[in-house]
Amino acid sequence: MNNAVIAGARLFDGERFLEDHALVIEGGRIKAIVPEAEVSGRGDVTRLDGGILAPGFIDVQVNGGGGRLLNNDPSPETFLVIARAHRLYGTTALLPTLITDTREVTRAAISAAVEAAKMDEGVIGIHLEGPHLAPAKRGAHLAELMRPITDDDVEELCRAAEAMPVVHITVAAEQVTPEQVATLSRAGVIVSLGHTDCSCEDALRLFNAGVRGITHLFNAMSALSHRAPGLVGAALDAGQIWGGIIADGHHVDAVALRVALRAKRGPGRLFHVTDAMSLVGSEAESFELNGRKVRREPGEVCSKLVLDDGTLAGSDLDMASGVRFGVQRLELSVEESLRMACAYPASYLGIEKERGFLRPGSRADCVHLTDDLRVQRVWMAGREG
Repeated sequence: MNNAVIAGARLFDGERFLEDHALVIEGGRIKAIVPEAEVSGRGDVTRLDGGILAPGFIDVQVNGGGGRLLNNDPSPETFLVIARAHRLYGTTALLPTLITDTREVTRAAISAAVEAAKMDEGVIGIHLEGPHLAPAKRGAHLAELMRPITDDDVEELCRAAEAMPVVHITVAAEQVTPEQVATLSRAGVIVSLGHTDCSCEDALRLFNAGVRGITHLFNAMSALSHRAPGLVGAALDAGQIWGGIIADGHHVDAVALRVALRAKRGPGRLFHVTDAMSLVGSEAESFELNGRKVRREPGEVCSKLVLDDGTLAGSDLDMASGVRFGVQRLELSVEESLRMACAYPASYLGIEKERGFLRPGSRADCVHLTDDLRVQRVWMAGREG
């Protein structure tokens, strides 16, 4: 049984700060949030020296970490290595992400995700970013492996959604039909648009069919202009759509992100993702991606990861750094930047009853941060580590 009482920090419950309150954990779940005075005499209190106690972060898009890249070794062990690497930065739940690859690698990654999700070590499913993307917006993906989604693909994805908590896919409007999106959505697959040059009208048709989000706003998608709003405009104006942002100082200018954050119509929200590669939690300076070398270049918030031709290839970002960037450069309140790392991704994925908030009945996944948002300690289901 994972029982504990944690006190001594400002408690952020996923929505607001609670002063002078303690977290009571029983059986790995939150039993109660009570005034600290009610637990002052207990012998099982873990007393923190100030700072913030917040829900553990949730990363919807993470390609690697700890020296491992999912595409290079789609095994259960790789899923767990990635999860352990990002736990150091406050992430307690994540979707390891496979970018465009062959059918064989994709199937291996799905099978490995099923096994890794059973181990309850932070892996909650998988994000397939491809291969159903548009070559015109390929980014660092291999265009020759991109293809339309088939009915067989849809069936495989629907089966996968029955076998693990979360299956999230990024598709291009050019490679999928509204009927296929509707089938996937009904089966519980979370469908996101990305790596697409679609029109605003095409995006709206797919939103109405069941698309729930967009992948890394602004990057590898049709831009917002005054007569052609593109996917960016469609996503910001559609209230039901959620979207990830990569707040690393490289992928999107801070001015553009500030404008987008002010413009986004709710209830859908923008939330932090890392798009992290294998170098997070590693001392290496480069790695291989589909046979191509990706190297680190210096950056203010984190390093910049580029191919030899200068194309961005994922990020070197961790979630805590993204939260700090939100406060320091995007002019967000601490509460809002924290929500973008826990509450909003949980709501997007439909797991808000389990994760993303500190409230009675939810998992005791939490992170202790300094007042300047640096990770001190992490708990998963009440266990520290």
